Amino acid sequence: MKKNKRSPLYKSFGYAFQGIWAVIRRERNIRIHLSVMTLVIIAGCIFHISVTEWCICMILFALVISLEMVNTAIEACVDLVTEEKKPGAKLAKDAAAGAVLVSAIFAAVIGLVIFIPKAAAFF
Repeated sequence: MKKNKRSPLYKSFGYAFQGIWAVIRRERNIRIHLSVMTLVIIAGCIFHISVTEWCICMILFALVISLEMVNTAIEACVDLVTEEKKPGAKLAKDAAAGAVLVSAIFAAVIGLVIFIPKAAAFF
């Protein structure tokens, strides 16, 4: 019986970071999300949001960025499997993109709930 040899943990992290950088280099939408994330971080510093509000923002950052990466992975897999226009391939790509959109919309709404009162009090 042959024993499966696992690669060292550091290699797994290396592959994960390669994936992150590949998506950032390749996908415009993740760069948009990262730009908005940077603006939210700047606004959070300016408006002195609470620890709880920071945690909410961080969870939302992770959700939107992670879903964007999953969307990219699904699109790449579908493109590997077929170049033809197939309803199932379209559904997979559209559903993955829709998941990103839903998370981004809710993140924006939650961001407004957090930041509008802060901005109103600030000005």
